[in-house]
Amino acid sequence: MRIVTFNAFRTIGIPGVRYIKPEHMFNEINVIKKADIVLFPETWQVPTLVHGLKKQIFPSIETMQIGANKIEMTRVLQAIANEYIPYTEILANTEGNITNVLETFPLPFVVKEAKNSMGKGVFLIEDEQAFVEYAKNTDILYVQEYLPNDGRDLRVCIVGDQVYDAYWRIGQDGEFLHNVAQGGKVSHQYIPEDAVTLILKLAKQLNVNHAGFDIIVSEGKYYILEFNVLFGNQGLNNQSQSVAQAIHEYIKKNFVPPHPTSPAPGKIIS
Repeated sequence: MRIVTFNAFRTIGIPGVRYIKPEHMFNEINVIKKADIVLFPETWQVPTLVHGLKKQIFPSIETMQIGANKIEMTRVLQAIANEYIPYTEILANTEGNITNVLETFPLPFVVKEAKNSMGKGVFLIEDEQAFVEYAKNTDILYVQEYLPNDGRDLRVCIVGDQVYDAYWRIGQDGEFLHNVAQGGKVSHQYIPEDAVTLILKLAKQLNVNHAGFDIIVSEGKYYILEFNVLFGNQGLNNQSQSVAQAIHEYIKKNFVPPHPTSPAPGKIIS
């Protein structure tokens, strides 16, 4: 199988991979055309690869498109799993909508930027002035209810069609964010299997095959906050295989080269 990757770090350990820098895509277009599968393209490359060159990609186009924008991600999740999504309003940034949010949303509440990760662009709004400042820097208002919790969330990592790992991210005392990149700690103890099963079912329904889903538990109920396509590896504890090895096993089983292979010796073709 001829494999091209645009992310060398995430494909270390996959045999026979040809790495191409994303910005060199069109200089190496003939190599890409001959590839059976392309790994970890950047979002801007996906339309050309999938629609123009008819390439198979990993992560899937659904993963890339849904995961690229928190607004679109939330809308998709609201459509198919609304009972597991915190109450959220996505509004145009107008004076009327700003006023309406401040009049109807109880403080504190959460706001997000559409494109960010590792806890960046997620803010706990505790007074009106903080919301006004947030609104100055965004075109779309993403406003979500704050869910009381015990200071941790559950990260469930999907690779291919399986759960690769799951762990708790425990925030520092008094901190709103639980992200490991923001100083959170990791625990693999007492992972709720029903939460893991929920995420695996949802990922398969969406054909999301490489993502770290974040779940919070509030008043005994699971809520899905979001997922990150390029999830961090700081908390991973799967000893049997690396993420790259899991990806390689998945693509070997699920991506068939479109080119015909030679028949085995002695095989008669009728």
